[in-house]
Amino acid sequence: MITTPLCTLLGIKHPILNASMAGTATGELAAAVSEAGGFGMIGGTNPDGAPWLREQIRIARSLTARPFGVGFISSFPDTEELAQVALDEGVAAINHSFADPTPFVAPAHAAGVKIFVQVQTLAQAIRAARAGADVIIAQGGEAGGHAGALGTFALLPAVVDAVAPIPVVAAGGIADGRGLAAALLLGAQGAWMGTRFVTSHEWGGPSWEQEAVLAATSDDTVQTRLYDLIAERPFPPENPDRVLRNAFIDRWAGRESEIPAHRQALQAEVAAGNERADLSVAGISAGVSAGLIASARPAGEIVRAIVQEAEDMLRERPRTLLG
Repeated sequence: MITTPLCTLLGIKHPILNASMAGTATGELAAAVSEAGGFGMIGGTNPDGAPWLREQIRIARSLTARPFGVGFISSFPDTEELAQVALDEGVAAINHSFADPTPFVAPAHAAGVKIFVQVQTLAQAIRAARAGADVIIAQGGEAGGHAGALGTFALLPAVVDAVAPIPVVAAGGIADGRGLAAALLLGAQGAWMGTRFVTSHEWGGPSWEQEAVLAATSDDTVQTRLYDLIAERPFPPENPDRVLRNAFIDRWAGRESEIPAHRQALQAEVAAGNERADLSVAGISAGVSAGLIASARPAGEIVRAIVQEAEDMLRERPRTLLG
């Protein structure tokens, strides 16, 4: 069985974590991942604020006695309030992304809660280590949703070397046992997966988005700031959104400077596209790994299948290479 120091640190059986996808990584999904031996995460940044988050934490706790956590888009203005909800509810860990994690570390540690920090650059990883992060998630640009520019398997070993002995988890482009095995060989102690769990039965987003991700190939995604600029979402400009490419994105590519003059109309167009499930307009987050996913499955099955495939690969592949 694959085990790493991360498993001991978090009290889990398998080194797999689902990404804390905002508003769609629900308590049900987190509980299913944790019940299968991984570490489940709730996406705490959401339109309904603290009441929704508190409800999801309590749903997860009703479904599992195993540890789980909550993650935030920490550049959003309500993060401090939401993080306090997570601390009050006694989650095992909190993940911060897209902001300096330093202000959040001491309150979490005082409450006995571990701090994860998701980073997209080596400099961010070093800052997170100095701030006192318990786990660092090295996220490559292959990831769905907001990410950076560096590739996962180039960024990962650099971060591992820079922050040792802090455990590093790989994120971006991993959706099967091959990806987990490769990440472990590069020094990661686990894998953080978003797109793979978008196609789980417990994912909390709309079915038409899940079906679009399942139909996508690895050539069908693009990084863009279009939807962030239209909605005026406070993501750092260096972290564009990887989504399924569509006609709306193609129409506005290179015209970002025009968005302020048309923002109200564009907001209405995007809202209408979402309402009618229009794939030519809606922004659907998906990673490059979408092309590796054949079908939707229960989250627990996903965890177990990935671990088994990774174990088999780590056992058999060296024999074919080394003779």
